[in-house]
Amino acid sequence: MNLINNDKSKLVKKVFNNVYDKYDLMNDIMSLGTHRIWKKNLVSWISPSKDSKIIDVASGTGDIARLCSANTNNNCEITCVEPNEKMLNEGKKKLKDLNNLRWILSPAENLPVKNETFDYYIISFGIRNVTDIEKSLSEAYRVLKNGGRFFCLEFSKVENEMLRYIYKRYSQIIPSIGKFVAGSEMSYDYLIKSIERFYSQEELAKKLKTKGFVDVEHRNLTNGVAAIHTGWKIE
Repeated sequence: MNLINNDKSKLVKKVFNNVYDKYDLMNDIMSLGTHRIWKKNLVSWISPSKDSKIIDVASGTGDIARLCSANTNNNCEITCVEPNEKMLNEGKKKLKDLNNLRWILSPAENLPVKNETFDYYIISFGIRNVTDIEKSLSEAYRVLKNGGRFFCLEFSKVENEMLRYIYKRYSQIIPSIGKFVAGSEMSYDYLIKSIERFYSQEELAKKLKTKGFVDVEHRNLTNGVAAIHTGWKIE
């Protein structure tokens, strides 16, 4: 799937327009429910404190924002950035009772926020779908305060050979399940292929380092089915 940037942007928009109202359900199906545990692990590692300023990029329907807010008794400021209008509206509706959130319709490559604004930059299951990962990581570095921290949760490369085989076979039936549950086989065919073609843990860590992040590390989840990457902005 060697797409020029404009083509990928159009494809990703079409994919999420197709599945926005079944997105949470399909996440449960694709990960056998473990994405909920992974997200809790992510927020536990972040451990946001009261008055933290957080940007949640590719926020989807707001799972990470909800967890971060709950972790601070709703005393942090969270900016949810989502490029797909239908997904953003789902998130707004789902989290309408949280007054410490603001919502911005924007791609990750061009965030309409000032330099050095946030304590934490979070992107969860979104970075593999951005049009330009290099530019998105540069934007992440730009909007973080000095001393701020980057966190990314994403599907990754399975380390155990037997689990990798089982995972690959299960992935092959996901598009058919997507057709039955969400009415879109194409969308889930794209999502599975985007996972297969995404960077390894080591490759993504290298990209973070080239953008200036330091003390870069990652934690594998479920033997590498997913991984959390983190790095600090220290100037």
